[in-house]
Amino acid sequence: MPINIQTPGIHHIALRCTDLERSKAFYHGTLGFPIALEVPNLFIFVAGGTFIGVRGPAEEEGAKVFSPFNVGIDHLALGCTDEGELQRVAKALSEANVENTGVKFDATLGKNYVAFKDPDRIAWEYYMV
Repeated sequence: MPINIQTPGIHHIALRCTDLERSKAFYHGTLGFPIALEVPNLFIFVAGGTFIGVRGPAEEEGAKVFSPFNVGIDHLALGCTDEGELQRVAKALSEANVENTGVKFDATLGKNYVAFKDPDRIAWEYYMV
């Protein structure tokens, strides 16, 4: 019998980075997300109504670079409700030298998006809803 979890959606997402200050500069300084909390080895920013925590490197050695081909998160997608905003963000990412695809069309879902990567190469999309 299925569990049938009742939920309004994602409460938060946690990411691991190799350089906490570099990641904070990217998510807050470059992308402009507000910081909601900052404690040793962790900051939390807010994207829309979702809290996203970024932790510094773990003490034990592991993978140093994100790969969407490993088991785990393939990418994270933020919703976009305005085509002009999508175009503006794609241009701003390029101007900030953030690796990105430019605006692309997803033929599967019939929506436009721009994909980009953070400094640890964690894959993100800004996706029309």
